[in-house]
Amino acid sequence: MSLTSHLQELRRKHEALSLEVEEAQRHPGVDALHIADLKKQKLKLKEEIHRLSQH
Repeated sequence: MSLTSHLQELRRKHEALSLEVEEAQRHPGVDALHIADLKKQKLKLKEEIHRLSQH
């Protein structure tokens, strides 16, 4: 997998997590720990995207 396609895949996953977080926040019954976990995953992807983009 090329760096470009890898970055595209990471961005796609980041966007999917963003949508999942937004959806979960709209429903008050969703566990706050689940939302926090999604946000951590999203942050890790963002950091990885940034790290790879620097090269």
